[in-house]
Amino acid sequence: MNKKILIVAAHPDDEVLGCFGTVARLIKEGYEAYTLILGEGKTSRDEKRVVENKKDEIEILNSEIKRANDTIGIKKTFIYNFADNRFDSVDLLDIVKVISKVKEEIKPDVIFTHYEKDLNIDHQITYKAVIIATRPIQNECVKEIYSFEVLSSTEWNYPLTFSPDTFFDIEDTLDLKISAMKEYKSELCTYPHPRSIEGIELNAKYQGMRVGKKYVEAFKSVRVIR
Repeated sequence: MNKKILIVAAHPDDEVLGCFGTVARLIKEGYEAYTLILGEGKTSRDEKRVVENKKDEIEILNSEIKRANDTIGIKKTFIYNFADNRFDSVDLLDIVKVISKVKEEIKPDVIFTHYEKDLNIDHQITYKAVIIATRPIQNECVKEIYSFEVLSSTEWNYPLTFSPDTFFDIEDTLDLKISAMKEYKSELCTYPHPRSIEGIELNAKYQGMRVGKKYVEAFKSVRVIR
């Protein structure tokens, strides 16, 4: 039976930036992979959240989500509409219940999610909700949890730093990660912004250089049961 991966991301494109090179590689190795995106990703810059005012932009973004995830062979993408950059205005239990529902549907062995000390409040809360939803009680399906970095969030939380301990060689799948990111036309920035094609390539080179590889994605292991 193939092992299953669930990516739990706060916003559209976090999944690509965080772990798509690795997940693309694991899919090639026989894993099944799924993505859960919790937030709608568009209303944070509005003075007041009125989703209806962003309806067209959210529809465009949702189509980008599908194309980006299809690029690497994600089997199914779950999309929810928690308020962008306002997860702290929602009961934590509501977010935990969404993660638990998806987890129970697909029974993942491995979860990739955010780093607990990211600058972005939604990333912090997503991490916490994942940990609650996957408490290691008897018969818990999730055996491995890894935190990823998200460019323009993780590295900006001075003076806290991301200290990875797990590195995946993505030399053969970096092109798929970049192709997926290019589908996020409404989110992609131009260099020197970190959330750019050049930023993605440079970060993969930097993490690779740290462990003697050409291109790497780095993770902080949260829990690994073997």
